[in-house]
Amino acid sequence: MLLERDLQPDPFRELEQWLHAAEKAKMVEPTAMVLATSTPDGKPSARVVLLKSLTNDGLVFFTNYESRKGRELRQNPRAALLFYWDILLRQVRVEGRVSVLSEAESYEYFKTRPLMSRIGAWSSKQSEVLPDREILEKEVERLKQKFAGKEIPLPPFWGGFRLIPSEFEFWQGRESRLHDRFRYSLRRGQWTIERLSP
Repeated sequence: MLLERDLQPDPFRELEQWLHAAEKAKMVEPTAMVLATSTPDGKPSARVVLLKSLTNDGLVFFTNYESRKGRELRQNPRAALLFYWDILLRQVRVEGRVSVLSEAESYEYFKTRPLMSRIGAWSSKQSEVLPDREILEKEVERLKQKFAGKEIPLPPFWGGFRLIPSEFEFWQGRESRLHDRFRYSLRRGQWTIERLSP
C-alpha cells in the first residue's frame, strides 16, 4: 500500500528511498533501469543501463556516444527511464530531457571503472556489426598491451548523459491489481503530486 502522506514532497528523495529499499532487498542490480529513446521521426528503442549518480540535477548513466542510444539521444534529447523491482512489487518511471556530461565529469567516473571496463570502452564499436568475436578479442589484447602500466585516457566517443526529469511516476503493486500510482509533475518550478488510477 502506498499513500500520498507517505511520499516525500521531492521525487528525488522518494527515489533515493526506493533505491535504498531495493538495495536492502538484495536485488542483483538495484540500479538497473530501462532507457527508452527514439529517433527524430519517432522510432523507439529500449535497453537496460545502470544508474551511476542521482542528484538534484538528474539521473546519470554512461555509454558509447556512437552507439544506437548515444546517437538517438544526441539527435532527440528526450528520454524515459524505468526501474522495476519485482521482489518489492515496485516500479518508477522518469521522463525528461537529456544533456551530455562535460568531458571532466565523464573522466571522473571513467577512471574509477575496473581496468577491463576501461579497455572494453576503447575496444568495442558498440552497436556496430561484429563479423567475428575474435576481432574484438584481438583488439582487447592489443589495447591491454598498449596501455600496460599507463593511465588509460577517456575515449573521445565515450561518456555520460544526464536525464533532467520533468515527470516521475511511483507505482506500488497490489495483489488485487488495484495498484497505487502517484505522478510528480514539474510545473513552474514546483513538483505537483497526483494519484493516478491503476
